Amino acid sequence: MELSILNISGKETGRKVTLNDSIFGIEPNDHAIYLDTKQYLANQRQGTHKAKERGEVAGSTRKIKKQKGTGTARAGNIRNPLYRGGGRMFGPKPRFYGFKLNKKVKQLARKSALSYKASTNNIIVLEDFSFDAPKTKEMVKMGNNLNIANKKSIFVFPEQNNNIYLSSRNVQGVEVITASELNTYRIMKASTVVLVESAVDVLQATFEN
Repeated sequence: MELSILNISGKETGRKVTLNDSIFGIEPNDHAIYLDTKQYLANQRQGTHKAKERGEVAGSTRKIKKQKGTGTARAGNIRNPLYRGGGRMFGPKPRFYGFKLNKKVKQLARKSALSYKASTNNIIVLEDFSFDAPKTKEMVKMGNNLNIANKKSIFVFPEQNNNIYLSSRNVQGVEVITASELNTYRIMKASTVVLVESAVDVLQATFEN
């Protein structure tokens, strides 16, 4: 598919770029998107939750009453989970929530996510640009020119651009990343994917490899 290349004023430059149909025009696989998103979110979890069990809470180990003859259930020490202040039964322990996902499944998921955005005309190709210094006002102005001011958008660059990153950091709903950082979760979360012209070749070369 072909897309017109826009400038930061939101106007067409007269040039077009061809997006590879094997990346931006495949039949989306919803399950692959689900698995890749699930893995990404699982990897973000710290997994540091911890509850003390009966062997870890403070309290005496003295048997609090005799075994028989009380008419009530037998009981050991005061750290019994059934008592107030006792340990917790089967409480959470520190663990890693991440899981393995095949590389081809992850690649299919990202292609599927990009194909969804392409099919709904939510991909914009922007000519290469840069700022001499961090300018939040310029980033806001560009968002208005591209009609993405009130939408969640993600700008994809071929490499890190510190001035543009700092310019967007205080703009709500705008995220600036490099092509190597692009993942399924970020694509699906954004309403519009803005590809800088030089990032298109980097992105397509990454998926072709």
